[in-house]
Amino acid sequence: MGRIGITLDDDRGLESDVSQHFGQCQFFCIVDMDGETIKSSQVVPNKAQHGGGGCRAVDELLRHKINYVIAGGMGMGAQEKFAAAGVKIFGYAGKAKDALNDFLKNTLGGLEACREHEGGCH
Repeated sequence: MGRIGITLDDDRGLESDVSQHFGQCQFFCIVDMDGETIKSSQVVPNKAQHGGGGCRAVDELLRHKINYVIAGGMGMGAQEKFAAAGVKIFGYAGKAKDALNDFLKNTLGGLEACREHEGGCH
């Protein structure tokens, strides 16, 4: 199935809430899937959080060779950068573990651009 990057508000992994602001999230949860089984998950800091916004955060997450992103909100610039890299984006509000369950059930929706960042790269 691949590797999923989930934006997090804190470092509790799948128990954390999905961060609603992609570029400003504090952590990412990197989840390796084998079919519908979680092989592993690790929490990594968003090193691009300060002074970079979404575009640098995209590069930071792409370093982990992800195939999918789950986030609460994301500007168009970041969405376009992920699309160019072939990474599919999903939107979610709630716990990361619930987002992952919905991902596995194929019930996650897409993500609209954050209104406050229209045209920007956040």
